[in-house]
Amino acid sequence: ILCDIGSHQADQFVYFTGSTVADVTASQIANVDHPDKPKFQDFGDMMLHGNGGAGYVRVDWFTPRGLGVWGDGRLFIIGTEGYIELRKYTDVAGRKGGNHLFIVDQKQARYIDCNNVVLPFGARFVSDIVNRTHVAQDQQQALLAAELVLKAQKNARVLQFSV
Repeated sequence: ILCDIGSHQADQFVYFTGSTVADVTASQIANVDHPDKPKFQDFGDMMLHGNGGAGYVRVDWFTPRGLGVWGDGRLFIIGTEGYIELRKYTDVAGRKGGNHLFIVDQKQARYIDCNNVVLPFGARFVSDIVNRTHVAQDQQQALLAAELVLKAQKNARVLQFSV
């Protein structure tokens, strides 16, 4: 699970912290809700640290039916002066659609609807593949993110739950 959906969060960690060197502080995985599939992992988390910051990643396959969308992608960027929360797919408070941005700083808390914001990554990524460039994502960044999740998955503590 860490190499799967956790890879995106590791990439975001490397990108947003600007880290060029990073490692895994700790990681854990579990099969919480699928005893009929003993090798399946439906929960994982990892703590990361790099020369640009520290981060925590939590991923799971637990989407309640009442959510209305599949998955609840959230990104938190926390700093000394405030924080940013991005709700990628839904706002549980009831706003329609995805791409909800909340910013809290020393002055105020505010909301920004990002549904009309252009997201250039996809087009840039395709262009990188076609043109053999590194505009959307630096190759070293991608390799570092991949290394982080491979280490996290390999060294993860396997949690056991009895229900």
